Amino acid sequence: MGKTTRHEPATHEKARRLGEARRWLLARPYTAQELAEALEVHLRTAQRYIADLGAVPLDDRSRPPRYRLLTSEELSPVEALVTHSALRMLYHHAPGHNALYLEALLKLARRMPEPAQSVAIKSTEDLKRRLSHRLDEGDALGKVAEAWFRQQVLEFYYHKPGGSGQARRNEVEVYFIEVSRLNLGVYVIGYERGYHRSLRTYKLNRMSRIRPIGEERAYTIPADFDPRSYLSNAWGVVGSSGGEPVEVRLRFKKEAAYRLREGGYPDMELLDLPEGGLEARFTVGTDNHSFPLELLSWVQSWGPRVEVLEPENLRRRWLEEARQVLGEYAGEAYGDGGRDLSQWGGKVRP
Repeated sequence: MGKTTRHEPATHEKARRLGEARRWLLARPYTAQELAEALEVHLRTAQRYIADLGAVPLDDRSRPPRYRLLTSEELSPVEALVTHSALRMLYHHAPGHNALYLEALLKLARRMPEPAQSVAIKSTEDLKRRLSHRLDEGDALGKVAEAWFRQQVLEFYYHKPGGSGQARRNEVEVYFIEVSRLNLGVYVIGYERGYHRSLRTYKLNRMSRIRPIGEERAYTIPADFDPRSYLSNAWGVVGSSGGEPVEVRLRFKKEAAYRLREGGYPDMELLDLPEGGLEARFTVGTDNHSFPLELLSWVQSWGPRVEVLEPENLRRRWLEEARQVLGEYAGEAYGDGGRDLSQWGGKVRP
């Protein structure tokens, strides 16, 4: 095959040989020795080409290993590990056994080299055994995805918590699918064209009788729809679909400050307090009653290490529920049949 000529610069020759090696590796997997023979170069030269091109070994335990190039659409082994870990976390929080997630986990596990591949596959089989008694929600996500990809209207019945108890029929043009940072639940964002005639957010496990209806390409996602903007004020996924966004101010004690400083909370401003605590300020979306409902459970999860300063309706609700808990269990807490709760209530600004 091509030999180096006396007048051909070495860098040009290397680039030409790398291009030739790339074509061979894209065609099929090769061992370093096979590639050396195909290119008529030394083994060490072929090994350098493999390294320079970023070729990866196949996951077939062959010895010597065979290498191939990943196309731009494929995941590298490390990318497969990152995706597998994220999907595994989502699977753990799924309310039902999700065959779609399970199959994706297996595919990602097979993209990892040994010994990680065997361990990841084993962990996936363990998930299948432990969750086989739960309902399968993979079909629901598949139908939502089908409608989104084909731009078909999605029909489903929705069980809204705290509502009448009756499921309401919806026809939605799906714009986006999001996973909540709070509960890792899957949510569908789209334009409800029947009753609400507005952009709405729906939790997947509250949807039933899901099916795409009508013709494909029945709608177009507006060019000005940007999920980043829609979700910018979302603490979970409600975002801009409810009331007007509100500014939240929380005061955290010193023992909670380290966790806030670790990050992971979007658009949160942290102000140092003299005693070592922090004041957190950020903006969140609200529901139709102008209440940041998604935020409440997160605030309550901090227990006595946080105080709500603003908005007033969140502070009032936080205090009311804290007093309810204390009222229920005051006798157990103090061992004296309870105390005057007004004293506890007076410890913080009402």
